[in-house]
Amino acid sequence: MSAERTLVLVKPDGVQRGLAGEIVSRLERTGLQIIGMKLMLISEDLAGRHYAEHSEKPFYSGLVSFITSSPVVALALKGPSAISTTRKIMGVTNPVDAAPGTIRGDLGVDMGRNLIHGSANAEDAAREVALFFDDSELVEYDRAIQPWVVE
Repeated sequence: MSAERTLVLVKPDGVQRGLAGEIVSRLERTGLQIIGMKLMLISEDLAGRHYAEHSEKPFYSGLVSFITSSPVVALALKGPSAISTTRKIMGVTNPVDAAPGTIRGDLGVDMGRNLIHGSANAEDAAREVALFFDDSELVEYDRAIQPWVVE
């Protein structure tokens, strides 16, 4: 299976609660490879482009306000089934319903403060990685452990 790319954001609540390291570690332990990572403030313009599909929904302004309220950690991850693996590790959107062992199930308690964003599908992943990372910010490299991660 060929490798996929996906975007993950450790949202402002994850950064403010000091959980960025644990969240990144949980994702990296799956065998996914970090090919881009940065701490950043999201502008209203970038937030608007990121959440464009929700622009007509009543919760849109709250999404933009929250994601621009504090720094996020943006990650570009690569690996086989990177999108579905990331989404399973994240857990469902509402932490109350998220399974134990998932990031949201273990660390979250509120729908509006659910710690993490991950691309939903391949089309979103391609668009979102391009929104948050220039090609020059993505690093392709071979890991010595890769034969122990992927057959």
